[in-house]
Amino acid sequence: MIAQSTVAFLAQSLTYTAILHMTLVAVIAVRVIMKRPATGVALAWLFLVFAVPFGGAAIYLLIGERRTGGRRAAELGHLRADMHRLSERLVRDGRAAVDWSRHDPKAAGIHRLGQSIAGASAIAGSQLTLHSKPNEILHAIAADIDAAETSVLMEFYIWNQGGDADLVLEALKRAVARGVTCRVLVDALGGRPWWKGRQPAAMKAAGIEVLPALPVGPWRAIFGRTDLRLHRKIVVIDGKVGWTGSMNLVDPRFFKQDAGVGEWIDAMVRVEGRAVTLLAAVVVGDWAMEVADSIDDLIRDSKLDLAAPKGDTDIQVIASGPGETDDGLLLMLLALINAARKELILTTPYFVPDEALLRALRGAAGRGVKVVLVLPEKIDSFLSRHASRTYFDELFGMGVEIRFYRDGLLHTKSITVDGEIAMFGTVNLDMRSLWLNFEVSLFVYGSEFTERLRRLQHQYIADSDPLDADAWAVRPFRERFIDNTFRLVSPLL
Repeated sequence: MIAQSTVAFLAQSLTYTAILHMTLVAVIAVRVIMKRPATGVALAWLFLVFAVPFGGAAIYLLIGERRTGGRRAAELGHLRADMHRLSERLVRDGRAAVDWSRHDPKAAGIHRLGQSIAGASAIAGSQLTLHSKPNEILHAIAADIDAAETSVLMEFYIWNQGGDADLVLEALKRAVARGVTCRVLVDALGGRPWWKGRQPAAMKAAGIEVLPALPVGPWRAIFGRTDLRLHRKIVVIDGKVGWTGSMNLVDPRFFKQDAGVGEWIDAMVRVEGRAVTLLAAVVVGDWAMEVADSIDDLIRDSKLDLAAPKGDTDIQVIASGPGETDDGLLLMLLALINAARKELILTTPYFVPDEALLRALRGAAGRGVKVVLVLPEKIDSFLSRHASRTYFDELFGMGVEIRFYRDGLLHTKSITVDGEIAMFGTVNLDMRSLWLNFEVSLFVYGSEFTERLRRLQHQYIADSDPLDADAWAVRPFRERFIDNTFRLVSPLL
């Protein structure tokens, strides 16, 4: 009798559990359908929710939608409008208007796309200096901070103690001691080890304003995704000098030495002239998101003004992220690839494209463009490493040249098109950068900087090995099976 009642109880429990599971599946399915994500993303989520009872639904509710929280979403809308007004104000000043007759018509088309989707106009009157040696970069940033007179604004995804990175900290201390306003924003998750160390407290004690960007916690996870991260790397001094690129505030000799990937290989660009104003606006906007102050007050407190023109480079600053441009950066990237007629060189540490990006690369190669994709031989992400390898066969099929950089983790994110247009900044060629992270990109219209960046790309090519398509095609079944399994979840990475 007891056995029968136990069986009946278990059967009833399983029935209720199954009903609850299917109800959750139905509810999540409706949400996924109404959100209209890419087909691959939608199918991946539906499979996960169905195959993993309760756990799949919980994961979806945590990271399945690009929720930034109500207040943050509203602020992002205001920031986008502010960026548009600022860029238009610069353009109305005759010295900042771009003379598009100097450029190929395809450049003007990409610019118009950026205007319409990101509200950012290209501006004239800037000078760019490309740097690719990490320790020289850190020394140069410290020197610029030592020359600061009014303000230093910084934001990074990662800050790591040790080596020449500490020179920047000491320069900040000296700056604040002589009355310079110093504000530092470091991502709460990317910089978590640093936040647990002593340097943040030492900075605050010295008078440096330092804040975690996008704080994480159980309560915040209810109202917004905790994996939406501030991936930008920007330094602005006095509103006159700016830095941006792929490099975190780290000395590669002291950063992730136990990861087995070698030193990280990065590049940064030093910006002078009009474009610095737009970089400053990005940092001020991100700071405002954390302190709920008005942009105007922060600009006044930081003693910022419109930077004077210097140089003749035309630049479009695109700040992207959830609530800022949605899929706008992806559209600009696709337009950039489709504009190529002779040569397209791309460097990225993480390569997990969606179908549109993959087809654009294949299409470029198919119409006779020389397409070279340079990736690091070793990367620190197990999931991305396996998922990215599954796209190689499709690229090989259209003649794309894939190369593995062998002398460290190539972390530079760069694209050059026909030696005429460049994209440079913090964006990886994966869906996390294009959809989830807050990023910054420079679209540079002109051959001088693009040619310098192209020469750096060719240095990377010289230090890399070509991947043989025939050898790749006959990899062991076990490797191909593991890689293809990870591709199933690549839309969720």
